[in-house]
Amino acid sequence: MAQDYDSPRNKDEDEESLQALGKSAQNSSSDIDDDENAIAEDYELPGADLSNEDASVTVIPMQGDEFICSECYLVKHRSQLAYTTPDGQPVCEECAA
Repeated sequence: MAQDYDSPRNKDEDEESLQALGKSAQNSSSDIDDDENAIAEDYELPGADLSNEDASVTVIPMQGDEFICSECYLVKHRSQLAYTTPDGQPVCEECAA
């Protein structure tokens, strides 16, 4: 539907629409606040005290077909070995790129 912006406007319609927008904004803002609080409770802040938490991580020793990259210090499979430095240090493909 085309809108004629040059035609005179009815002030009553404008005020009613503004009031309706104000009411809907107040209702939706209270819903958003509740959702944000519920979501925020699930996150741990950096530096939080985790001394009473138990870590359940299984550490697997480095396998014979793996190496530690001398650039990024990550354990990589030997298929990701790009080259070895002159002093014998391995470098992975990602660090070599």
